[in-house]
Amino acid sequence: MEGDPVALYGDGRRLDVNSEVFKAHAKRLVDSHDQLLQSALETGSYSKLYSFKHILNGFAVHTTPSQAEKLKEAPRVKLVERDRGAKLMTTYTPQFLGLPQGAWTQEGGDDHNAGEGIVIGLVDTGINPTHPSFAYDPLNPFTSNISHFSGACKTGPQFPASSCNGKIVSANFFSAGAQAVATLNSTVDFLSPFDAVGHGSHVASIAAGNAGVPVVVNGFYYGRASGMAPRARIAVYKAVYPTVGTLTDVVSAIDQAVLDGVDILTLSVGPDEPPEDTATFLSMFDIAMLFARRAGIFVVQAAGNQGPAPSSVVSYSPWAVGVASSSTDRTYPGSVLLGNGTKIEGVGLSGVLKASGSFPRTPPYVEECQYPEALDPNVVQGSVVICTFSEGFYNGTSTITAIINTAKVLGFMGFVLVANPNYGDFIAEPIPFGVSGIMVPNVTNVRVILQYYEQETCKEEKGFATRFAAKAAIGEGRVASFMGQAPVVSRLSSRGPDFINSSRTPCDVLKPDILAPGHQIWAAWSPISALEPTLTGYNFALLSGTSMATPHVAGIAALIKQYNPSWTPSMITSAISTTATKYDGDGEFIMAEGSDIGSSYPSTPFDFGAGFVSPSRAMDPGLVLSSGYEDYISFLCSLPEINPATTRNATGELCNNTLDHPANLNLPSVTLSALKGSQIIRRTFTNVGSKPETYLCSALSPNGTIVDLCPTWFRIAPQGSQELHIQVKVTQAMDGFTFGEIVLTGSLNHIVRIPLSVFPVSTSNT
Repeated sequence: MEGDPVALYGDGRRLDVNSEVFKAHAKRLVDSHDQLLQSALETGSYSKLYSFKHILNGFAVHTTPSQAEKLKEAPRVKLVERDRGAKLMTTYTPQFLGLPQGAWTQEGGDDHNAGEGIVIGLVDTGINPTHPSFAYDPLNPFTSNISHFSGACKTGPQFPASSCNGKIVSANFFSAGAQAVATLNSTVDFLSPFDAVGHGSHVASIAAGNAGVPVVVNGFYYGRASGMAPRARIAVYKAVYPTVGTLTDVVSAIDQAVLDGVDILTLSVGPDEPPEDTATFLSMFDIAMLFARRAGIFVVQAAGNQGPAPSSVVSYSPWAVGVASSSTDRTYPGSVLLGNGTKIEGVGLSGVLKASGSFPRTPPYVEECQYPEALDPNVVQGSVVICTFSEGFYNGTSTITAIINTAKVLGFMGFVLVANPNYGDFIAEPIPFGVSGIMVPNVTNVRVILQYYEQETCKEEKGFATRFAAKAAIGEGRVASFMGQAPVVSRLSSRGPDFINSSRTPCDVLKPDILAPGHQIWAAWSPISALEPTLTGYNFALLSGTSMATPHVAGIAALIKQYNPSWTPSMITSAISTTATKYDGDGEFIMAEGSDIGSSYPSTPFDFGAGFVSPSRAMDPGLVLSSGYEDYISFLCSLPEINPATTRNATGELCNNTLDHPANLNLPSVTLSALKGSQIIRRTFTNVGSKPETYLCSALSPNGTIVDLCPTWFRIAPQGSQELHIQVKVTQAMDGFTFGEIVLTGSLNHIVRIPLSVFPVSTSNT
């Protein structure tokens, strides 16, 4: 709608939300929304869900498609967008990232001060307030002032007022969108900030969980968990429920988080598809994130879990940091020892099972071990049972939870879930089984097991087994191994290039932005575990996804902001990006998992963004590239696919045409999605160091191009600025993107890296 949002001054400062002026203006907006709906739509044909009156001037309404069409034509309505679904996109990662010896030491010597004074807002499934990762220690009180934060604590089922304990400084929930599209289940869809899923608790503890919390599952100790910024405070905004999640609720949560004054906004939730009829940058979700950035909030967002397909990212906009997921060098190797001495590798967080029992094989129709009544208890009791990963697992009707239930009911000694040679390998993640068990996802290994089984099994003429003589032992799978190549970009992690519309037309913005640990991350959980029965009753879970990578970057951003309190979100983004590494722990180029299980290829910026995050180096990057709200508006206005009227309708801002090309937005990367002839791109650097420094400028040209830099060196004073002209010229047309980088090497040992991603279309400018 026409009119300005009211929570911010033009320069991004927050208004006094308790002032009479603020309250009166907010009321006028709500009244105007009601009046518009009453005049435009038929009585009884709609239900207003929210009035957005803080960072957005608009509303969410539940109505029919025909009424939505009428609303589009109503006076003062600038934009109508269909709601979309919202989907959910650690004991070791602080050590893997070098925090104990690096960034934490800069925050006061250890983890006891890391993140102090910073409020991290989390839009997710809520939080488990009784978890030790979120406990308040009266013997170690917070010493920081968070007067800039004004969030409140809403109570409800499983979430009493005491849940906001000083570590959790506020909690809220948003359910109007969910309730409009589905009937919620009161046994799991709690109308309170309580987390019945576990996802929100997991994300919160990775970002800001207390330091040194023991991780114990099924009586086994896996180590101690610490968040990236263990002394940061947590503000909870529940917007996704076990039954359903909607972007309407997510946007409302963002609106409230900005009003409350969080420093960091963490979004491990996001759209389940691109917007249908608007540019990706101009969806309500992305505009809400833009206004959060205008308020001075660092916004970090999961890149998505649709990898390794190209253009699968769901993080589109340059004002939000999109995070990709990688492995660490920690694995949990399990094994099966056969009676003939052969040892087979497997996956499963399971304790030792002594060599005893046998391998009964049931008829094919019960090979997945889903139903206890389908197996003969006299045969399987006290035995190790082979279960097969077949059609039911591929179509989602079979589960490991059902295998565990069958094993418990019938008294299996243990189970081995093996790949079906007819279907091929499957992807297996370690799960803390409640009974001894292991997964063998590799067909080659499975054939060895099955051959041994057949040799040791006597059968009658019709093929039914009459005697089982095969024996096996399941080895200890809960002891971590720290070796192998890492980090590696996870298969599931969504890839670039970024795109501007539902046709996936590439645009001049690099996505993802950064790579962080997201594979097999231990963190807090909710025992209800409404969406994952296998983890019911557990307080910790080992999960993988960009949802897990995102809070790593949120916590690291909190450390940087604590150390450099005057830095803007774009300066923090730049510091994280330009200090990232493209090499793994062995000094080799970071690899990315491919679509075939076990395959990999050398990463590109479309896999890992600028590279793997390096917290300690990000504290002192030397130079930063800065951009603000007005720059983002100019970026939108420079896009040939978006006209000025559309930009104004979405943002309320007029185009002033200060940016002649979208690639000239002052980002810590350069992306040219369709380069013809040559293009000069500009970047402006600021010295955030305390001393003057001389930088040498060099470029690695992408294939099919030549890159020239001007100047080739410069000396820059503290707080001084320097513009760099980057001329990219096509020497040969290519059939896709090619990659290079710009490297600025400082005399005080600062190294600033900027990835280049170019699609050379033609040697001619026409």
